[in-house]
Amino acid sequence: MGEARIRQKTKNIGFVSTRLAGTDGVSLEAAKWASIFEGEGHLCFYLAGEFDKDKPHERSLLIEEAHFQYPAIEEISRGCFGVTIRDASITKKIHQMKNELKKHIYEFIRDFKIDLLVPENVLAIPLNIPLGLAITEVVAETGIPTIAHHHDFFWERKRFLINAVWDYLNMAFPPHLPSIHHAVINSSQDNQLSLRTGISATIIPNVMDFENSPSPDAYSSDIRESLGLKKDELLILQPTRVVKRKGVEHSIELVSRLGMKAKLIISHASGDEGYEYEERVHEYSSIMNVDTLFIFDIIQPYRGKTPDGRKIYTPEDLYHNADLVTYPSNFEGFGNAFLEAVYFQKPIVVNNYSVYAIDIKPKGFKVIELDDYVDSKAVQLTKKVLEDPLLAKQMVEHNYELGKRYYSYSILRQKLKILLSNCFGV
Repeated sequence: MGEARIRQKTKNIGFVSTRLAGTDGVSLEAAKWASIFEGEGHLCFYLAGEFDKDKPHERSLLIEEAHFQYPAIEEISRGCFGVTIRDASITKKIHQMKNELKKHIYEFIRDFKIDLLVPENVLAIPLNIPLGLAITEVVAETGIPTIAHHHDFFWERKRFLINAVWDYLNMAFPPHLPSIHHAVINSSQDNQLSLRTGISATIIPNVMDFENSPSPDAYSSDIRESLGLKKDELLILQPTRVVKRKGVEHSIELVSRLGMKAKLIISHASGDEGYEYEERVHEYSSIMNVDTLFIFDIIQPYRGKTPDGRKIYTPEDLYHNADLVTYPSNFEGFGNAFLEAVYFQKPIVVNNYSVYAIDIKPKGFKVIELDDYVDSKAVQLTKKVLEDPLLAKQMVEHNYELGKRYYSYSILRQKLKILLSNCFGV
């Protein structure tokens, strides 16, 4: 009797994503959700096309076809986006892949006795169309309770707007099914989702563990030396991928106009949006005479050594040693790097992107703000903050308290408890 009651309360929760690896926002936030669920006594299981090494293998199902870079999935994407008519062979391949993925999802649910599915962004952005369709059909066929965690919708990305798959987008990105509860990360998404689909959602912002402030250890004490920084040089960190919407040029211009000894550090790779922009950033750095380092090869989720023996650091190591964080994005679903800068108590330069303006700025954070370009006021304030440690300390301590109030794990815990109650009535 007691065991039955425990089983009623303890749920097996299955996360499904194209990948649960690296330092992208989806993977990071999924890990935070899992941490909260497990802290409440639930068990988490994972299905994805790629995993970090810390995922317990006995609770994971690796399905290569789930990855958006799986060759057949990339072929499907080429045949669906940037065109308005799709070839019949692409339709056939979509359904073949969908049926294969459905088998794996059913296997995942059966073998791990999954009570609740948590699709991570795969029902929002169509990087893997067959996977989104497969999950939708499984949920429609089983009625399994589902919390769909949406980070980026297709209508927020220019490259998905010309397409030959409106039928699939309307069906599964996201699907409107009675057993799916939808979670979005900002109020604009909530509004757009309701307007476009009639679906209501719960807003769950990205979070950090503000109840436990971070502290550096000896491992990262040599990171400045490893990056070639002189003792009197500033480490200015842009903790983003090298893609157009991240506005790396603004950081380069700011560093150039500061006239201070500094290196601009870009921590993430170009990712899934091509490498032409990275070439542009290299050229612009040269034109502006800014020493810009691209160090994604030695920044990983876990410490270690590269194949050629170099030391691998984590993003946390970088934050601890940064003098300033730049975040000049023109669009973000939420803005993980903003929260991270607040969490690691670093002064931040932020562009007034829409989600920041609507959801974050009204909370009262003290930042150096850009309005889509670098002006003299921003340059002077940045210089003042870098030269006045007391001013910088006041700013970051103020921001940390606001982060603790609005974006802590306790906020996430409360919201997930409500969603679980909605799913199971307990």
